Amino acid sequence: MKPWETMSQFVAIRSPWLTLFGERLKDDRDRLLDYWRVEKADSAVIIPLHRDRFVLPKLSYRPGIGEFTLDFPGGRVPSDTAAIEVVPDILQRELGVTRDQIDRLETLNSQGWLVNSSFSNQKLFGFVVEIRADVDLDDRHLWETSYAAEDSQDCDRLLEALTCLQCRAVLLELLRQRSRDR
Repeated sequence: MKPWETMSQFVAIRSPWLTLFGERLKDDRDRLLDYWRVEKADSAVIIPLHRDRFVLPKLSYRPGIGEFTLDFPGGRVPSDTAAIEVVPDILQRELGVTRDQIDRLETLNSQGWLVNSSFSNQKLFGFVVEIRADVDLDDRHLWETSYAAEDSQDCDRLLEALTCLQCRAVLLELLRQRSRDR
C-alpha cells in the first residue's frame, strides 16, 4: 500500500493543551482529502492501591462534558519526559501521596495505547501504584468510596462508576493481566 502524502496545511491552531491541524492529503488512490487532526501530549492514568483497595481522588470537573466525573489520578506527559516520571507528581497533586509513600510502581503498557489514531497522535500510558500500608491517606483528597481490589463484584461496581474510557481501559488491562497471571 502506498503511504498517504500531505499536500498542504491550511490551518494550524496552537494552544498549551493541543494543536489543531487542517491538512490536504493525497490518499493511496490519489484522491485529495481535507483532513483534521489534533496533536496532544500523551496521558498517564494511575491506578492507586492502598491496603488492597482501589482509591480514587474526589470528583473532577470535565469541561468537555460540563460535568464532574469519577476518574483515577491522571495527567499529561510532556514530550521530553518518560511517562513513568510524571506518576509521583500526579499522585502528589491528586491524592496528596508523596514519593516516599509509594511502595511499588508498575507499568501496565510500556508502549502506550493510541487514544484515537485517526484523529490524534496522543498515547495513553497506564500504571499501578501500591501506596505503603503504613500510610494514612488524607480523606480531603479521596472519593468517599474505595473498592476492594480482589473482589470481582467491587471491580464491576468500579467499572460501572467510571465513565472515562481511558480509566476503564487501564483498569481492564490490570484485571486482564491479573487473571492471566493466576
